[in-house]
Amino acid sequence: MEKGESSASTSEPDSDDHRHPTSHHLNPPSGLTAHEFASLVPSVTEHHTYLMAPGQCSSLFAQRVHAPPDAVWSVVRRFDRPQAYKHFIRSCAVEDPFHMAVGCTRDVIVISGLPAATSTERLDLLDDHRRVTGFSIIGGEHRLRNYRSVTTVHGFDDANADGKIYTVVLESYIVDAPDGSTEEDTRLFVDTVVKLNLQKLASVSEGTNRDGDGVQEMLTCDVRRVFLTVL
Repeated sequence: MEKGESSASTSEPDSDDHRHPTSHHLNPPSGLTAHEFASLVPSVTEHHTYLMAPGQCSSLFAQRVHAPPDAVWSVVRRFDRPQAYKHFIRSCAVEDPFHMAVGCTRDVIVISGLPAATSTERLDLLDDHRRVTGFSIIGGEHRLRNYRSVTTVHGFDDANADGKIYTVVLESYIVDAPDGSTEEDTRLFVDTVVKLNLQKLASVSEGTNRDGDGVQEMLTCDVRRVFLTVL
């Protein structure tokens, strides 16, 4: 088990006087019941709260997955294989031999058709016991500066399915708005990418991943259109 600092304490805004904490714990993300969110508020407060400065934006998403949390976590924790459920990654390279621990890095190549080429990313959090992981973008050819993300995996008992266990995945991020773009424009683009990735995570974890080249191409065009529209 490897642990890093909490999401709020790792923010790097310009001035303490202008920072304010996000309020994700007060605003349930789409798709959650009141009961589910109430049980997740402590995790949201601890792991998905950021100190946000002017010129930054942040969102929190939830994805329900009809699979046990261990199965979902086995996909999410693989820092060396983000392409397993992230649509827009062509390849990922890590050091050989690779030891997955806080501080390790990966070099990602983005698929063609998007206004980005590469991304160098660092593992900031990895807690196998609590199923928490997070990373930050520290370099590369793209417009997402100071991007940081945290993902947590939570198990629930389905009272309507004879106690069958299902999973809720929470993913949050904070990022600077690029020059020439507003916080809302940046949020629209990143939100689109994160939501698509979480949907694919559910598909992969449930063993029903059927994305073919045609679907991938369609999604790429959709995201590129959003990027060209808002950024």
